Amino acid sequence: MNRLILLLAILGGGLAVLLFNHGEGESFGLDNDDFGRLVSLSAIGALLGAGILGSRHRWGETLRQLAIWVVILMALAFGYIYRGDVQSIGQRLTSALVPGRPVVMTSAEGIPEVVLYKRMNGHFETNVSIDNFDIRALVDTGASNVALSFEDAERIGLDPRNLRFTVPVMTANGRAMAAPVTLEQVAIGPIVRRNVRATVAERGRLDQSLLGMSFLSSLSSMQMQTDELRLRD
Repeated sequence: MNRLILLLAILGGGLAVLLFNHGEGESFGLDNDDFGRLVSLSAIGALLGAGILGSRHRWGETLRQLAIWVVILMALAFGYIYRGDVQSIGQRLTSALVPGRPVVMTSAEGIPEVVLYKRMNGHFETNVSIDNFDIRALVDTGASNVALSFEDAERIGLDPRNLRFTVPVMTANGRAMAAPVTLEQVAIGPIVRRNVRATVAERGRLDQSLLGMSFLSSLSSMQMQTDELRLRD
């Protein structure tokens, strides 16, 4: 019970200080994040010290517990120091388990990026939100506009009867006609663009929608690194 009271006192006191100095950003000359970590380590140290004092007549058990705590603290320190690498591994696993899912990461300069990983077919594909509907699109720098397949256009609510297929385009299935449209919103992860130029291909002429340059050219950068594509807003 005494250990619990000590733990709650340290954590409660630290929380009170952080709440009081929330607007300042610092506590006792330390950044609030660093102060919060110091409070956490202090609580662990206090519990460890109390355990040693409470079992001073059982040194074998005390040393065993001390070794366990040392291992735990080293694991926590390792995880914190290499948190970027751990995050990257976790994101890669997520991307592998959920193909096409855009991954949001932070670059070495502290800039948020959307990272896409190359599929087994050698292409970069991703889930894109168009007018709040999710579709699967192939990243294609050779396409001047976002290009929707006929089926995806119907999926996001466009009525083919209201479209005019007047624009000649080249697709993997040969020459075709497409209808020009303006998409209210196109988003990939946290990157959102509004009023994006696009085209809708005739039925059966485009197998997969394309994320083209009318969206990609609005980014601050697009960098390919072996098997990953990094997009910056």
